[in-house]
Amino acid sequence: MKKIIETKNAPVPLGPYSQAVLINNMLYTSGQIAIDPKSGNLITDHISEETEQVMLNLKAVLTEAEMNFDDVVKTSIFISNMDDFAAINTVYGSYFKEAIAPARETVQVAKLPKNVNVEISVIAIKE
Repeated sequence: MKKIIETKNAPVPLGPYSQAVLINNMLYTSGQIAIDPKSGNLITDHISEETEQVMLNLKAVLTEAEMNFDDVVKTSIFISNMDDFAAINTVYGSYFKEAIAPARETVQVAKLPKNVNVEISVIAIKE
């Protein structure tokens, strides 16, 4: 059965989509950008801080679904400038245990919502 995951600890969706959808034991998150859910402000001054906010938003959605980063099996990272990859990867990597790190793709794109620099989505499974 399909269950919509919604938390006030992550930004409200910017359009007709859910923060995440849980089907049986599999969670599909929508892409998260660096919106501070408390203030509604974008965090884009420094790519490391921006990535940190994205990861915190993902953590909030995972937590609402009673999951954590250990449950993530796949991530998709969209960035506006591949030159930011190392800084993004450093922050991103701090959330995962290397021995059980998820599969991932990182893609440079022409433009992201609200002109942010990074957007990340995850697929998680609770065994």
